[in-house]
Amino acid sequence: MNSPLRIALIGAGNMGQQHYQHLKTLTEATLCAVADPGPQAEAIATQWGVAYFAEHHQMLEQVQPDAVIVANPNNLHVSTALDCLAAGVPVLLEKPVGVHMDEVRQLVNASKATGVPVLVGHHRRHNPLIARAHELIHSGALGRLTTVTALWQLRKPDSYFETAWRREPGAGMLLTNLIHDLDLLRHLCGEVRQVQAITSNAVRGFANEDCAAVLLQFDSGALGSLTGSDAVAAPWSWELDSGENPVYPRQADQPCFMLAGTRGALSIPQLKRWHYAEADAGWHQPLLEVQESFSLDEALRLQLQHFVRVARREVEPLVSVADAARTLALIEAIREAAQTGRACAPSLIEG
Repeated sequence: MNSPLRIALIGAGNMGQQHYQHLKTLTEATLCAVADPGPQAEAIATQWGVAYFAEHHQMLEQVQPDAVIVANPNNLHVSTALDCLAAGVPVLLEKPVGVHMDEVRQLVNASKATGVPVLVGHHRRHNPLIARAHELIHSGALGRLTTVTALWQLRKPDSYFETAWRREPGAGMLLTNLIHDLDLLRHLCGEVRQVQAITSNAVRGFANEDCAAVLLQFDSGALGSLTGSDAVAAPWSWELDSGENPVYPRQADQPCFMLAGTRGALSIPQLKRWHYAEADAGWHQPLLEVQESFSLDEALRLQLQHFVRVARREVEPLVSVADAARTLALIEAIREAAQTGRACAPSLIEG
């Protein structure tokens, strides 16, 4: 039987602490060190009973962990992951995979060259309801997928923006929030061929967007829309509808994704599927409703269990660096489309 995988944590902020809460419930892994220059990090490491380092290079050299979770600020993700790969240490890298495509391409190449596995933390893909939705779509239960409607509409309170960086370029909905929804759309519906987009900062006037409307054409031919705002009193978003994170009050009856095909339709997160009793039926016949079932489990915990297997080279990462890079490329295409008023295609990422 394998001894517990010794995992170090780089970045003891909100996400790092969430990872620890799930990590301590696992028997197959244990936390061995924390690296974070922040003023509270040493006290956190002491509370958790593990070694503390202000700087991750020293931690990698002295502790030599079996694997590392990287949960530091977004602009440090790529450089930190590169340091871990150079040390031969498998990485669970928090999303986004990086901030700019040039640096992410460097990480894609390093991951290929070293052969050291990297799992990118788009944790919603590990949610059992998403796994069931993926199974339904790809089994043909909806027929040919034709249209996709995605909503991310809620209100962030004014206090959220008291932190200065949240008012600056790059900290708006696209990279901070809609990247999750776009990643799920790629995962469920396939790659996106081109996008058109309009963004606005008219509500708050900050340097980043507070509203966005995006049109997507998938390689399959399906068409989609994603409408987002963090300045509206509305119940349509993964955070409020899925119940994945208990800090958000749940609107269990409201969907945030609606997918329709030639044989049926599916709402997410409810996993209600509609279809006709007969194949040639149409709008004069009633639709039948089926409540699809799925197992209940926490996506972050399942992601950690998967990461243990990835670090041990037992399975390939569910979300590789190249895969996550395609989601970031989609974000950049949306930004370009909004700025130019033209339809834009995401950059091609090999791997």
